[in-house]
Amino acid sequence: MSARGGLGGSQWAAAGQFPGPDRPPRRGGAARGGGGADKGPRPRRAALRSRRPSAHTGSGTERPGEPGHGTGSGTGGGPCRCCPWSRVWEEAPVGPRPPAMPWSVRWVGGGGAQSQKQCKKSSFAFYQAVRDLLPVWFLEDMRTMEVFHWEDGGKVSLYSPSEALLYALVHDHQPYARHLLTKYPQSALAVPSQSFSCCQASAPHLAMAVRYNRVRVLFRILKAVQGFPPGDRAGHLDRRGCSRVEGGKTALHVACELVRPECLLLLLGHGASPCLPDGAGNTPLDTLLQQLAQAPAVNTRAKLLCLDCLFLFVPQDVPFTMKQQLLDNRQRWQDLLGESRYRCLVGLAPPSLFVGAMRVLIRTISPEHFPEALDDLPLPHFLKPLDLKLES
Repeated sequence: MSARGGLGGSQWAAAGQFPGPDRPPRRGGAARGGGGADKGPRPRRAALRSRRPSAHTGSGTERPGEPGHGTGSGTGGGPCRCCPWSRVWEEAPVGPRPPAMPWSVRWVGGGGAQSQKQCKKSSFAFYQAVRDLLPVWFLEDMRTMEVFHWEDGGKVSLYSPSEALLYALVHDHQPYARHLLTKYPQSALAVPSQSFSCCQASAPHLAMAVRYNRVRVLFRILKAVQGFPPGDRAGHLDRRGCSRVEGGKTALHVACELVRPECLLLLLGHGASPCLPDGAGNTPLDTLLQQLAQAPAVNTRAKLLCLDCLFLFVPQDVPFTMKQQLLDNRQRWQDLLGESRYRCLVGLAPPSLFVGAMRVLIRTISPEHFPEALDDLPLPHFLKPLDLKLES
C-alpha cells in the first residue's frame, strides 16, 4: 500500500480483499462466488464529508493551519476535517476520492440539460455561502475552483470578481467586498455578464450599493475608484443605469430617490456630477424635489438634509425642470422648503454668505481625504448626517 493509503480498484482485487475492480466487499464477508475462507480484517472506511465552516468561526481569511482555523474536535490537535485538501482526505483506503463538495466541478459536464442543472445547483450554493457570510478564503476557493453559473448562450462560466462583488453587496458581506476591491480593483468593478446586468455599457456596483444602502461598501468602492484613470473614474461615478429598467438614473439619482443622505454625501464628495439628467431629463435636484412634493409628507427631515447637501455642490445656475412648478405654487413650496431655500432655488436671491463659505471649504477637500477631512473643518452638523467616520 502506498504512503497515501489509496489503492485503486484493481489493486484491491489483486490483494483478494473484494471481488472485482470497482466493487467493495459484501457485508457478509464472502464473495458472491464463494472463496470465503480468507476472511481477513475488512479495511475501515472513513466517513468523509465536507463541512462548511461556520460564519462565526475565525476572522474569515485564515487558511488551514493558521490561527483561528478549526483543527480538530475540541482539543485543537487533530487534522482539520472542513477542508477537502486536509490530511483526513488521505486516510481513506478506498480508490477514487469523493468530490470535495456536492457541487464539485467533476459533476459539470455531459449533456447540456445536465450541465445547466448542475450549474444552477452550484450557483445557488455560492449565493447561499455569501448570504451566510462564510469566510473569505472559503468563498474564494468556491468561486475560483468549484462553482459555475449558466450563461444565456449555453456557456458555463466561473464567477468573476465583479459578479462576486454584487453578491457581497446584496448580502452586506463587508470582509468579502473589501477583499475583492483590494485584490481585484479593476475587475471587481468591471461590467458583469448579461446574467447579472441587462445593460452591458457600464458596471452597476455604485447604484447597487446605494439602492441597498451599503454605506461602508460604497465608501470602499469610491476609494477604489480614486485609483483609476480620470476617464474611467468619471465613467463609474456618473454611470447611467439601463434606460429600460433604471430609467437612465445615475447613482446620485438613486440616492435622491431613496433619500440616502450618507450615500449622497459620499458620492458628491468623491466627484459625482450633480448636474447630469436621467432618461426623463430630471437632475438629482429634480428627483429630490419630486420626493418632497409627495403626499402625505414622510421623512421630510431626511429629504431636507439631502437638499442641504446638494446646495453645497450644485452650481447656482444649474437648470432643473421643477423650477416652473416652484414658481407656479409659491406658497406650497415655501411651506415645504422654507423661505431661504425657496428664494435661492428659484433665483430670487443669491445663496447666503454661509452657503457660499461652505462651498469654498468643501472644495478644499480632495476626494482622497473625503469624508475624513470633514472633522478638521469648522463645518455644521448637517454635513455629518450620520456616522461617516468610516475605516480607511
